[in-house]
Amino acid sequence: MWYLRPVPLALTPRLLRRGLELFALISLAGVVALIVWGADFGAFVDAMLGIHLGWLAAGLVLASMDWVGGGLRLWIVTRHVHPGVRYPDMVLASGLGAWGAYLTPFQSGASPMMVWAMRRVGVRLPEAMTAVFITFVATVAFFASMGPLAIFLGAGRSLEAHGLGLGITLYDLFRASLTLFGLIGTVMLIALVFPRGVRNLIHAVAVRLGRRNQRMGERMEHVTAGIDRAHDCMVAFGSPRGLLVLAAAVVVSGPSHANKLLAGFITLRALGIQANFYDILLLQTLITFLLYFAPTPGASGLAEVLSGLVMQIYVERSLLASYTLLWRFINSYATVIVGSAIFWYWLRRGLVGREEPVTALDDSGGSGP
Repeated sequence: MWYLRPVPLALTPRLLRRGLELFALISLAGVVALIVWGADFGAFVDAMLGIHLGWLAAGLVLASMDWVGGGLRLWIVTRHVHPGVRYPDMVLASGLGAWGAYLTPFQSGASPMMVWAMRRVGVRLPEAMTAVFITFVATVAFFASMGPLAIFLGAGRSLEAHGLGLGITLYDLFRASLTLFGLIGTVMLIALVFPRGVRNLIHAVAVRLGRRNQRMGERMEHVTAGIDRAHDCMVAFGSPRGLLVLAAAVVVSGPSHANKLLAGFITLRALGIQANFYDILLLQTLITFLLYFAPTPGASGLAEVLSGLVMQIYVERSLLASYTLLWRFINSYATVIVGSAIFWYWLRRGLVGREEPVTALDDSGGSGP
């Protein structure tokens, strides 16, 4: 039986705390840089004081989609392999997964945090890891399909007029990033359609590692047992019902990522700026693509600068800092604040030791923390 226990792994409360500090420091530096670049602190203050409260309220609702929308998608997927899972538990797991992503480079903390939160409510490790993988497949499928659909509906034509140099436009950059997501989606599809081949490959690697070290070999025996269960879960998603679940997850990926895709438009309206909805949606999709594997915690620094450079098409230079601060709050700051409060509350209650890792794998039985 699988459960979590404190053995040394990289993703520890200390690492998450350092990630939070770096995220806050670099993000603050990015906003300050935009204020200095705009060279009009008065305009920044006036814009913040003149925010349209109705649109700000819509932004606050949108900020919750990391939790509410992501939780719905995770619940739809997980209950296919773990019946009886509760929606509120998946909301918490999804939100903490997003929180872990924002505090680690390349979003590397997302899956461990999500799996850890799912383990706390009784979802076994193979089921949890498979569910997280399927949500990633749904994310890639959503972006890989919505991008071409947006182009087909006519979005982005105005972006062809905005160049980046060397004859490259924002529209060209979007199509290039969309191609990358399409390639990632192809790899995910292969893993989904041929789970036996993936399982055999991992088995072969585990056996090879086990032959080199007796202790490692004992661990690999337990790992391969979990791989077999994960393979069964993957096969379940390849069934007709499983494909319907996957299709539903792709559709629900819309609200799951709504804070990333709609934050730009909501922020513009909160500042009283009019813009074409579909063009802004395409720009936000482009920014999401480019930041998906950013090497800083939550793409801090890069997100502020990239958003400022791209959105100056619609935002006056003096308002870029105001726009960026509101956009980042909807996009990630709100989740970081709420996730940090929940996680440190758990630490104070002793559910996880002060410097213990958040996820580990064992086979000895037990219910976990």
